[in-house]
Amino acid sequence: MNFADFLTSKPVFARIAEAAQTLNIPAYVVGGYVRDLVLKRPSKDIDVVCIGSGIALAEAVGKAAGVNVAVYQNFGTAMLRMDDPVDGYVDVEFVGARKESYRSDSRKPIVEDGTLADDQNRRDLTINAMSIRLNQAGAIGNVPGAAYGDVIDPFDGLTDLKRRLIRTPLAPDLTFSDDPLRMMRAIRFATQLNFDIDPDTFDGIIRMKDRLGIVSMERIIDELNKIILAPTPSYGFKLLYHAGLLDLILPELVALKGVETVDGKGHKDNFFHTLQVLDNVARMSNDLWLRWSAILHDIAKTHTKRFDKRVGWTFHGHEEVGARLVPTLFRRLKLPLNEHMKQVQKLVRLHMRPIPLVKETITDSALRRLLFEAGPDLELLLTLCRADITSKNHEKVQKHLSRFDQVEKKLHDLEERDQLRNFQPIITGELIMETFDLKPSKEVGDIKVAVREAILEGLIPNRYDVAYPFMIAEGEKRGFVVARHVPEPEAPSADTE
Repeated sequence: MNFADFLTSKPVFARIAEAAQTLNIPAYVVGGYVRDLVLKRPSKDIDVVCIGSGIALAEAVGKAAGVNVAVYQNFGTAMLRMDDPVDGYVDVEFVGARKESYRSDSRKPIVEDGTLADDQNRRDLTINAMSIRLNQAGAIGNVPGAAYGDVIDPFDGLTDLKRRLIRTPLAPDLTFSDDPLRMMRAIRFATQLNFDIDPDTFDGIIRMKDRLGIVSMERIIDELNKIILAPTPSYGFKLLYHAGLLDLILPELVALKGVETVDGKGHKDNFFHTLQVLDNVARMSNDLWLRWSAILHDIAKTHTKRFDKRVGWTFHGHEEVGARLVPTLFRRLKLPLNEHMKQVQKLVRLHMRPIPLVKETITDSALRRLLFEAGPDLELLLTLCRADITSKNHEKVQKHLSRFDQVEKKLHDLEERDQLRNFQPIITGELIMETFDLKPSKEVGDIKVAVREAILEGLIPNRYDVAYPFMIAEGEKRGFVVARHVPEPEAPSADTE
């Protein structure tokens, strides 16, 4: 297979080929860019391996193209960004070919200069070990018979792409021992591309799974997040489970697996239910943190499972217990302890709240409370709740979804009328303290709660001109005297200069 015509159409490759020729350095496009080119998938990341100094080649290309080069001397790599007429830009990383050897107790390799074959031998998968020659035909190079644009494929990666197969270039145990993260990458690529994993390769993952323990959690989670963001993430989670890797990463999820039966009453398998909810969310949203909410929404069911002879299995309070587990899990998994964690925690805590609202007798007060608590995350919560409606009975699912449509309409109608997602800023603790000349105290909180409850119960509308006098009345009931009347803040002007 030859991509000379494609290379000619891309100015970036002409620059690299010209610089390589001038420096008398063999150069090759390698790895994922080649794979995606064969699969006709878009890619803006180009990896270039040369037999010599990758930094020198990058600097020559950067000088010719008039672009800055970022050099990483410790790693022997360099990067630059070039404009591209089709893709807008491409990022190119340059590195000299190398060979690596590992000690059994370390992930830090002993690195030496090597050949293209050495570089391809150290790749994780056959489909990522292909390269394309960038030097002109008859020019320097160490691959006999290779011409400009030729695909050099020592491990038959092209055939594996056609067979939709994930396979290691060398013996799986050797490949995975050298870098255990490659086990995660094999499953990640299988999930993203919807490929099968070669049986020998998968058996190698099972044998070598414990070696994942030497890999940092940050690297593991980076791969796991890519699995989560795949079109059908459950495929990757099932592979992780059967390989024994999921038990090392998220044992709390594995603990959900299985069905217990007492007196002929069984509960659903909450592991597979969770994966179904994750897939449902994936069909509706690409939001990583919403997908994490799906993964963790029932995570506490193992903690709250009880059997009642009258009603069967119950999981009372699993949403609250699950929400309390979220920070601990995020900390252990090296996920960000910021607004994303708080959002996942909120969605886990509230994911059961919309379910009772399908009743026709539901009050506006209950709807207002949900609007208030969900705030700006209402749409994400409703998406999670829709995804949580699972059953093998299609008609039953459709019936519940139809009822949920009505709840969603009620919520949006009430939100449009009451603007409850903008509720918190109207009466703040600072406003109460300024009005009554108070310091932070329990009484300030009590007044704030009284105003909030009046709005949620529909006793007063969610407007400053009504909520502020109500606040004053609540303060005076408690014996406080108005020290200063605070006028409603003016809305920002819509005029522009």
